[in-house]
Amino acid sequence: MNDNFNIEIISPEKKMFSEKGNSVTIPSFEGEMTILADHISIITFLRPGIININENKKKFFVEDGTVEFSKNNLTILSSTIIDLDNLSKNAISSMIEDSKKELNQENIDDKKRYIISHKIDCLSQISL
Repeated sequence: MNDNFNIEIISPEKKMFSEKGNSVTIPSFEGEMTILADHISIITFLRPGIININENKKKFFVEDGTVEFSKNNLTILSSTIIDLDNLSKNAISSMIEDSKKELNQENIDDKKRYIISHKIDCLSQISL
């Protein structure tokens, strides 16, 4: 039995990651989910959080997107994904401040408030 599977992370601009791996943890709306080889087929949506590949070997911050896993092929599509290696403390602080301003707007619905709150929490943990 092979413990590896294909992982692709794609943004509108480029393919961000394409390798074989043995585990990927994603921040889905159902909660954090770890995908291993031979996982059942799944399609789900991402909420703000960290995509963790091969137990901390590679990490990405994501705000939203979709995930599909089928026949040991994992595809993650997101227009808001950033490699943590390319995310500075200043950029994180700026993103947190912008999110807090957005959270304080008067006519924000509960879903948007939930998503922004997760984004702030996740970014705050990164900057520690």
